[in-house]
Amino acid sequence: MFITPAFAQAAGAAQPGGFSAIIMQMAPLLLIFVGFYFLILRPQQQRAKAHREKLLAVKKGDQVVTGGGLLGKVTRVEEDAVEVELAPNVRVKALKSTLSDVSGVGTSKPAND
Repeated sequence: MFITPAFAQAAGAAQPGGFSAIIMQMAPLLLIFVGFYFLILRPQQQRAKAHREKLLAVKKGDQVVTGGGLLGKVTRVEEDAVEVELAPNVRVKALKSTLSDVSGVGTSKPAND
């Protein structure tokens, strides 16, 4: 016999592989996914939550920007829609979900000043 039993057992233990090798191969992928979550997904979720809260808090007198870029003042608030005054005696109904920005009363400066 050329190989003793002790040497054969030691050769099997020193062979690369096993659970630790799988962990070492998966660690970079796991780190990439964790980084992706904290750098891209989480900030986007926070912005969406802040925008949703802003839309739920819209009230009469707020200045709004619609999705089409129209600027106006909220004159009436309903459950899913708002009435926006774009010019004197020009009122349109817009869905709350189409509003892109809401600013409080008096926060914007008039254009002619």
